[in-house]
Formats: sequence, C-alpha cells, structure tokens
Amino acid sequence: MKKFFGEFKEFISKGNVLGLAVGMIIGAAFGAIVTALTENLINPLIACLGGTNIDGLSIQLIKGNEATVMNFGAFITAVINFLIMALVVFLIVKAVNKAMNLKKKEEETPTTKVCPYCQSEIDIKATRCPHCTSELEK
Repeated sequence: MKKFFGEFKEFISKGNVLGLAVGMIIGAAFGAIVTALTENLINPLIACLGGTNIDGLSIQLIKGNEATVMNFGAFITAVINFLIMALVVFLIVKAVNKAMNLKKKEEETPTTKVCPYCQSEIDIKATRCPHCTSELEK
C-alpha cells in the first residue's frame, strides 16, 4: 500500500499534472466570465438591436395535453459562449507557439565554430584560435 501511495504522490507532484489542474481551474473560471459576458452584455445588445431577448427565443410544441419547449435562445447563447472560448484558446495557443518558435531560434543560433586549421571548437566571435593561434577569417 505504501508503494501505491508513493507512486501516486510522485505522479501528482509532476509539473504537468499540477499545470493541468491549474489550467482546468482557470478554464472553469474563464468559462464563467464568458458566460456572464454573453448573458449580461451580448444578449441584451442583441435584444436592443433585434427587439427580442435571445434567451426568449423558443418554440412550444403541443401534443394533446402535453407541451414541450424547444429553447433556441439557450442554444444560441451556448454557441456564442463556445465561439468566444474557442477564439481565446486559439489566440493563446498561437501566442505560445510563437514564443516557442522564438525560443527554438535562439537555441539554434550557433555560439561556437570550428577552427579550420586545428579543428578545435572555439567561440563564434573569435578572430584568432586560442589553441593553435591561427588567424581566422571573419
């Protein structure tokens, strides 16, 4: 049983698991913000322009004594929420990819070169080889 808890502790303490947990918490909070934005700003704006509240868009289907309501407004609100969230996630991923590409370019920039005479590795800015003292071309 100790081995199980030890493995579990090691798994939980890895950075990617903790990062995932933090990301999910922040994502849930951001989802609440987007929902509030849609319900409190976008829907009233649409109601002001269109003359009806988007949440009120529904059709009532009646069959005998039973009635069923198809709420299109709630669906449209959910679609707007999804589109806003997808746009924000896309922009975040695009920014992270750009930052990673910049980091890769910095890592790929050579900092050393090989002396053509003694084949020793030397600093890229060197004008004379410290090993064989040969003068190097710029």
